[in-house]
Amino acid sequence: MLNDPSQKYRPFPPVNLPDRQWPGNTLDKAPQWCSSDLRDGNQALAEPMDNARKRQFFDLLVRCGFKQIEVAFPSASQTDFDFVRGLIEDKLIPDDVVIQVLTPSRPDLIARTFEALKDVPRAIVHLYNATAPVFREVVFNQDKAATRELAVRGAQQIRQLCEQYSQTQWTFEYSPETFCFTELEFSLEVCEAVANVWEPCAERPMIINLPATVEVSTPNIYADQIEWFCRHFSRRQQVSISVHPHNDRGTGVACAELAMLAGADRVEGCLFGNGERTGNVDIVTLALNLYTQGVNPELDFSNLQAIVEAVEECNQLPVHPRHPYAGELVFTAFSGSHQDAIKKGFAAQKTSDSDVWRVPYLPLDPADVGCSYEAVIRVNSQSGKSGAAWLLEQNHGLKLPRGLQIDFSKAVQRETDTHGKEMSTSDIWRLFRARYGLTEQPVVKLLSYDIRSDEQNVCHFSARIRYRNEEQQIAGSGNGLLSGAVDALRRSFDVELEIGDYHEHTLGHQSHSRAVAYLSCQGRHGETRYGVGIDSDVSSASVQALFNAAGGILSD
Repeated sequence: MLNDPSQKYRPFPPVNLPDRQWPGNTLDKAPQWCSSDLRDGNQALAEPMDNARKRQFFDLLVRCGFKQIEVAFPSASQTDFDFVRGLIEDKLIPDDVVIQVLTPSRPDLIARTFEALKDVPRAIVHLYNATAPVFREVVFNQDKAATRELAVRGAQQIRQLCEQYSQTQWTFEYSPETFCFTELEFSLEVCEAVANVWEPCAERPMIINLPATVEVSTPNIYADQIEWFCRHFSRRQQVSISVHPHNDRGTGVACAELAMLAGADRVEGCLFGNGERTGNVDIVTLALNLYTQGVNPELDFSNLQAIVEAVEECNQLPVHPRHPYAGELVFTAFSGSHQDAIKKGFAAQKTSDSDVWRVPYLPLDPADVGCSYEAVIRVNSQSGKSGAAWLLEQNHGLKLPRGLQIDFSKAVQRETDTHGKEMSTSDIWRLFRARYGLTEQPVVKLLSYDIRSDEQNVCHFSARIRYRNEEQQIAGSGNGLLSGAVDALRRSFDVELEIGDYHEHTLGHQSHSRAVAYLSCQGRHGETRYGVGIDSDVSSASVQALFNAAGGILSD
């Protein structure tokens, strides 16, 4: 890399627009969406889709709610030509969907494009030619007049063909392909000349598409370009202004959003941002950004994981695990402090009188896009007390008291530090059961018990237990069930026990639901052990919880 990159690269000049309005605007409705997955996205694949995969992708886009779908570059290959013919001849295009095709401004390729569209009910014919200085001078050796004339001739031929095939509802789209680094005045001049040919009106719809073909500036400059063009184009009310941002600077989504603020009506892009180089703008991210601002995107991504799988199959490209909204890990928290905030947020959401979503670190409710809450919190060595506790509550209904959360998180920390890997939900449940006695053979297992009170209100406790695989009877007295059970353990095992914390709750809301009891005991040397008991009878659950805590002390 150069110590002084200014010797080789020049900053993109700003637009002179001192009274720009877009920074004060807000997005309050969805744009017209046009998916370019089957054309722009497809031409960027190492192995372009065959006919079967293109049909699968087309059906997916229809299910997602796209009303405009750029399906092919029919003059570019026989595969694309045949795909368009198949959609038309097999009547696969829904009545509310318009297909779009792309053609350069060359007479033979325009004619071939219309051959592909024969008998189509509705279609958008998208004409383009490059207008930027570097293309005029380096690639095509054309001056401005020749560049403008190329666009005009293409528009004239397309209008003639549209009038010839008048049974089709035609929409004409024109792109000064390299708009974002073309002189604004020249872009305007070319688009005015093309619009004069097409004469847009209700009977002849027209789209002016202003691409960021290669990102060369910050998104605010692109927004300035769009606002400048919207102000100066003479037929602004008769056309739809479209944008087609790429992502070379990693700001394609920002470019699209700011362009909409600046007046764009329509966005072309791809699901998950597939496309040449760094890709097209990501329509999924754009749509769900609107959704999280309370705006209906008019696209259905309610089963986002199924869409990810379908796109990965068709494109043969993976969706990154950190991809906004769609990645495997985007709703996942490993950090202890994040997990604690999310856990508290979910608890507050349950008791809130408001439907407004307010959960820390989750701008979108995962359930809205078909994701389960199991993916939200995952446990590794970075996790704190809340992560494992939240998973136990979500999957098993356990609401661990704070002391038990801390105790168990230490056990989880030791486990993850040992192997350095993430612990699955089943791993956490297995560790919890082993540590707190929820196994078939705990150290001390309650088989049956009896409790009675005498005239002095002393409770006499007796129980049949299995201790280290041997059955025996124990008995003791106290002022209640648990104190009697503690006395029985002291007498039988010469163990000092003092009950510390005790909590209980039902598992479920029905009358026959089981109960869970959590109990901590301190031993002779101040050591604390926790036990958990689950039973249909809350008293049996509390006694078994005591025995499980005592079993830990006895084992120590």
